[in-house]
Order: sequence, then C-alpha cells, then structure tokens
Amino acid sequence: MHELIRWWFESVLEWGYVGVFVLMAIESTIVPIPSEVIIPPAAYWAAQGKLSFWGVVLSGAAGSTFGSALCYALTYTVGRAFVARWGRYFLLPPDKLDLAERWLADYAVGGIFFARLLPVLRHLIGFPAGLVRVPFARFCAVTFVGSFVWSAILAWVGSSVLGAHPDMLNNPDAMRAALQHELMPFVLFVVAMGVAFVFVKRYASKAPAAA
Repeated sequence: MHELIRWWFESVLEWGYVGVFVLMAIESTIVPIPSEVIIPPAAYWAAQGKLSFWGVVLSGAAGSTFGSALCYALTYTVGRAFVARWGRYFLLPPDKLDLAERWLADYAVGGIFFARLLPVLRHLIGFPAGLVRVPFARFCAVTFVGSFVWSAILAWVGSSVLGAHPDMLNNPDAMRAALQHELMPFVLFVVAMGVAFVFVKRYASKAPAAA
C-alpha cells in the first residue's frame, strides 16, 4: 500500500497543474475518479514547495468547471429524450438524471453551488443545467466558485495534514505515524462526507414519493 500511495503521489507531481486540471475535469463528468485522491496529493507537493497551493486550487476549480461545461453542452445539444434512453450506457441511468433534475428544480442556480460540495451531485449537476438551459455564463461562474471552495478544502487537508510530514513517502513507518498523529482531520472529513452522502440519499429516496 505504501508503494502504491507513493507511486500515485509521484505521478501527480509529474503531471503537475495540467494533470490536476484533466483529472478534475474527468471527475466532474460521469467517470468516477474521486477528487479526494487528486487534490490532496497535489497539495502535499505544494507544502513541499514543488507546486503552488493556489495553483493547485485554481487548476482543480478550472478542471471541474470545464468537465461540468462538457456535461452541460452534451445535454444542451442532444436533449433529455436521448439522455433518458441512452444515458445508462455511459453511467448516467435515469434515477441519477432525475435526482440531479429535482435538485436543480428545488434549489435553482444556488443549488449548482452547493452541488459542488456534495457527493454524487457534483458529478451530475451539469446535465440538468444543460437540459433546462441555465444561462451558460452564470452556470460556469457558479460552478467555478463552488469548485474553488471544494478544491480549497481538499487542498487544505492535503497541505496541512499530509504536507507536514515530508518524509512519509520514503518511510512507511513515517507514513503510519503521520496518519496516527494527524488522524482527527481525516476522521472529521470522512464523517462530513458521510453526512453529506446520507443527505443526498435521503433526498433521492423521498423525491419519488413527492413526484
């Protein structure tokens, strides 16, 4: 596991800002690459002076916005009937599309911002925005702000928690000690993500009855 983590961290450093941008763009589509494994490693290198903290945040936010814009453009172009019929073949089944549509209908443009902070929804929100023709400039602006906040949170975790232990990639014992001493921020972060996930699942389960 230590060697795998080390390989991933070194790969993120090699790819640099472009890699962060591309991976976060993919993360904001239907491809399940968690942002939690993209931004923190890059922020770790920022803490070591190899990258810029705000460069990582901006790259992540720009990539997320670009990926969401692609989703927006897709549904804007092909329409809901096409996505409802064929979406299941590219990881967008009808239930996920319905969830994102209901979220946008309930919370309007402000929901786009908060969707960027929630699991599941942050990958999907671009699709209904294109379907209902949310003004593109407004969509991109709100998406960028929400993505910037999310990227900054992840970068803080990577920089302050992981970055404080520069030797952990070369020493498995140092990595173990770092995680043991700095475990609380990780625990709080995981708990917060768990609460957000439960919120989304409960929202999704209630929506069919309401419909």
